[in-house]
Amino acid sequence: MTPIFEGVGIALASLRAHKMRASLTILGVAIGVTVVMVIGALISGFNKGISDMLASLGPKTFWVGRYWGGQNDQDPEDPNPWRRRPPITIEEANGLAQLPTVQFVVVDEYTSADVEFESHRLAAIGIRGRSVDWPKIEGGHINPGRSFTHLEDASNAHVAVINTKLAENLFGQRDPMNRRIKIGGLPYDVVGIYEPPPRLFGDDDNPMAMIPHGTFMKDLQFWPGWMDMFVVPQDSVSLDRAIDDVTMAMRTMRGLRPNQKNNFDAITQEVYVQAVDSFTKVARVLMIALSMVGLMVGGIGVVAIMMISVTERTREIGVRKALGATKREVMWQFLVEAATLTLVGGIVGMLFGWSIAFLLHNFTPVPAYVPLASIFVALAAAAVTGLLFGIYPASRAARLDPVEALRYE
Repeated sequence: MTPIFEGVGIALASLRAHKMRASLTILGVAIGVTVVMVIGALISGFNKGISDMLASLGPKTFWVGRYWGGQNDQDPEDPNPWRRRPPITIEEANGLAQLPTVQFVVVDEYTSADVEFESHRLAAIGIRGRSVDWPKIEGGHINPGRSFTHLEDASNAHVAVINTKLAENLFGQRDPMNRRIKIGGLPYDVVGIYEPPPRLFGDDDNPMAMIPHGTFMKDLQFWPGWMDMFVVPQDSVSLDRAIDDVTMAMRTMRGLRPNQKNNFDAITQEVYVQAVDSFTKVARVLMIALSMVGLMVGGIGVVAIMMISVTERTREIGVRKALGATKREVMWQFLVEAATLTLVGGIVGMLFGWSIAFLLHNFTPVPAYVPLASIFVALAAAAVTGLLFGIYPASRAARLDPVEALRYE
């Protein structure tokens, strides 16, 4: 361990003695490590956000809709394959809800409308028409108040659950409960305040109101044909069996023959996870490429500063070799110095990267989470860069002839 500590001490002394030169050397390494930390934090935060979002839906909840857009078997000459598919209907949703393997089905449609309270008017607020069980898959909680009931859902009652953002914008400091608002010019009673769970990129900051699906279809203007269904299987039923039953029921209700393809999509959470993985793979490749550029720049700086160090310490090397130091010992000393330089750059980059991730996480809607593994990977990459780029200066120092080195002025 003595040669390691000695090499580290010499490297730190060199940093103190030649601050500008050392700063330029470690800058490239610091940039490379910062890139690794920030992109790694973004990827980890994105994956964590997706996992939290899917967890709020329940592990077995799956989506059934008109067109998901993830298929690879579409006709390349048809740019709009969804046009061939009939819309999802409420009758189909009710039919799926009657299956013995299905616990319940949540339908969801979206539009925007003006929302008014007294003289205060908010334009183009998101309105969702949903069935009564929507809080069971959405996550978050309703407090104060409640969601609409089965009776209100069946009777197309004019009741609304608004999220906290809409309540703040519409009522300010006043109590929003049991107030009458207008959605699309029609009166609705506020029966609950919904606090959504954290979402990716701050989606929970958008003002939103939820109303019964039947009321939505009867009262509001919306783009028809794009109703979504979220199917929740029975607890005792496997996901594969539930999907098979739903697929068979949908094919039966649509009168599809055995040789015809499905004209709807049933998508599990695994498909979403695969799509996210494909995105993060591209991001990881980008992270590696950018970090390699930074580390290479830092490595070139290491070669330069170590060559200068070898030249400045030629007589010292000659004395050490005259006193019995082997080529291996001299080479090891300079490799440790090079690794120390880049490791210092790695620590600086790690601090900058962690600070940027902290600011992104706390002051922007961008998710960022620094995993412990990325810290070790970044520091290890910095140290390895010093070892690789320090080989040439170290080998040159080890090959110096002791007699010629002692004569060097």
